[in-house]
Amino acid sequence: MKKVAIIGTNGIPSKYGGFETLVEYLVKYLSSEYELTVFCSSITNPNKIAEYNGCKLEYIPLRANGWQSIFYDIVSVFKSSRNYDKILILGASGSIIMPLVSRYRKKYIFNFGGLDWDRSKWNYFTRKFLKLSESLGIKYADYLISDNIGIQEYIQSEYNRDSTLITYGGDQAFGVTPEKKDFEKYPFLKDSYAFSVARIQPDNNIDLLLESFDEKSPIPFVLVGNWKSCKYGIETKLKYEGRPNVILLDAIYDSRELNLLRSNCKIYLHGHSAGGTNPALVEAMNLGLPIFAYNCIFNRYTTSNAAEYFSSSDELSIKVQTVSDPVLSDIGSKMYSIAKELYQWETIANKYSEVIDK
Repeated sequence: MKKVAIIGTNGIPSKYGGFETLVEYLVKYLSSEYELTVFCSSITNPNKIAEYNGCKLEYIPLRANGWQSIFYDIVSVFKSSRNYDKILILGASGSIIMPLVSRYRKKYIFNFGGLDWDRSKWNYFTRKFLKLSESLGIKYADYLISDNIGIQEYIQSEYNRDSTLITYGGDQAFGVTPEKKDFEKYPFLKDSYAFSVARIQPDNNIDLLLESFDEKSPIPFVLVGNWKSCKYGIETKLKYEGRPNVILLDAIYDSRELNLLRSNCKIYLHGHSAGGTNPALVEAMNLGLPIFAYNCIFNRYTTSNAAEYFSSSDELSIKVQTVSDPVLSDIGSKMYSIAKELYQWETIANKYSEVIDK
């Protein structure tokens, strides 16, 4: 069996995040085909279990996010370079080291996700570093994976390299029928509401979404996110909590509770503007939810131009106020059909297997 290392994530079992969920399902479907090892952060996984679903876990004593992620990924690349047949690198932060390990040919599979350097949360120097790291990863990796047609076109036009298009799955999402205890905890479940789950950062257009709802809105907006993780989140929550028709909830890690809230919403809002195929979006599509997405190329590709799109808070506000139930039902049906065709984890894992076997 080929020995395959997967690096660049917090590790598994997954809690929150697209790459972690991807790794979880790659392990589920591919651990019988390969000898898999997933590199994990011992800081965010203090229990340090040795094995999970037939996959070995190796721990690095650094955080997989923030500035430590650079060194976390560099250490992971060095530790895996000689001992594995293929190495799947997820994310661009540690790719700065790729020129030094490029002598180990036919090993490296690189999926940098989205345009992380283009996120407005980063300062000038961080953006420059991430862009450089991305370019080195693309230059020195043997195989490239893009998760969205927009990313695939970007790689081709920016770096003149081909990449294999492999999206994310979303079929782990499931519908939940509310029970008495749910109505007591979340009274808004009794009526119609708009919903979104997102990391609280500017490029997810959090302010735009929240400004679209006020006392004139026909339904409230429920937004779940990691409000306490950064200054922007703390300040934004203070600014908007208590406003009419806005309900702000802290991050939810329980799958039943999260699926309860999103599977019963009238409209699912997706404000992400940077990146490729966003996991939360394809999960919502698998639930057959009517989706209103920020008008950018990545979201249009993911939804096959069949969702509703907005570019400003005024535009979104008008759409929410005027959309009819038949239109919402039609959008939801289209999203479900697209998801069943394109965003299933077993299919995604098989495509990764094809790249590993090259």
